[in-house]
Amino acid sequence: MAGIIMGNVAALGVISVALSPAQVAANTTAEQTFTVPGLKVGDYVDVNKPSAQAGLGIAAVRVSAANTLAISFSNNTGAGITPTAGETYLVQYARLDSTQSGVIA
Repeated sequence: MAGIIMGNVAALGVISVALSPAQVAANTTAEQTFTVPGLKVGDYVDVNKPSAQAGLGIAAVRVSAANTLAISFSNNTGAGITPTAGETYLVQYARLDSTQSGVIA
């Protein structure tokens, strides 16, 4: 058996925001925060970076505080990488109305 969470979605949306992340050190994952008006703690978020950069990835995203998006960038190279400044990221969010614990077999 696996536990699942069921519930209703109160809102879905996509926010377009220009971000200028700081350099990510070599062979590390580092969380950076950005102001994104409208996000609320508890929102489910997903982020689309508009360009690919060799060795750079997005490892995790979350809403760390009201209006604050936290992105964990992963650098899998032997040198620092600065994500492209000023790119317009798409932030998709789902705001839950309620959740219910459930179990499926």
